Amino acid sequence: MTADTNRPRATQFHPAAALKRIGLYGIVILGAVVSLVPFLTMIFISLKPVRGMFTTPMWLPPTDPTFENYTALFQGSTFTTAIFTTVVVMVAVTAGQVMFSTIAAYAFARMRFRGRDVLFWAYLATLMIPSVVTLIPLFLVMKQLGWVNTLMGIAGPYIFGTPFGIFLARQFFLGFPRELEEAARLDGAGDWMIFWRIVLPISRPILVTLIIITSVQSWNNFLWPLIIGGTPGTTVLTVAIASLSGAVNPMYGSIMAAAVFVIVPILVVFLVFQRYIISSIQLTGFK
Repeated sequence: MTADTNRPRATQFHPAAALKRIGLYGIVILGAVVSLVPFLTMIFISLKPVRGMFTTPMWLPPTDPTFENYTALFQGSTFTTAIFTTVVVMVAVTAGQVMFSTIAAYAFARMRFRGRDVLFWAYLATLMIPSVVTLIPLFLVMKQLGWVNTLMGIAGPYIFGTPFGIFLARQFFLGFPRELEEAARLDGAGDWMIFWRIVLPISRPILVTLIIITSVQSWNNFLWPLIIGGTPGTTVLTVAIASLSGAVNPMYGSIMAAAVFVIVPILVVFLVFQRYIISSIQLTGFK
């Protein structure tokens, strides 16, 4: 009798549950296919020769793949210069946002001063303002500073932190145990020492997340660089790709090759650092 009670029970088959699971998997697979078709089409077009571009449907793989569309991008100096400009702007914006956003977030999360919460929520409310509304005033400010057609004009408005970055880091810092800070204060550490020696080393997930989000936004930024730039030295990748599509005879193969070149680094960065993004969503820094 004891042996029968300890014997594992056979799993019962439930047709309704099985059909439900099959339906859910089918929806997920369908959504994945629909999402991947544009990317696969982009890759297929970038590998098709110029002469045989329209001989087969766009969504079918090329019968004679070639990399001539990729090599054509680097024949001149325009695309190479655009890559260098984009990287410089991305590094400057990412470094500035991570530094200033984390400092401001720590002040809003841990330091006590009059009007702290009012100032934070007023600053956060600017997220509701569409970015196109501030384009003209921002352009006039850049013009008065003499930053039109300069790299500082492209990167300047985004260097000193953003409401989203400050909000994300603040929510992360709110989960820190106060015992760590109190112990450091007993040892004579000040606010800056606590922030630099204790908070930042534990904040690796949120720092990596901020770096990824900021770098991707800067890498994909199009409207502001298009308005504030114009010279070859201030043309970023997104603007360079748009100039290819605006030509008299659009080079579809080169456009798709440039799009692949822009998208692949973002995918690689996300796949490498996705565990830090997941960890930062916990909003505490401690598992």
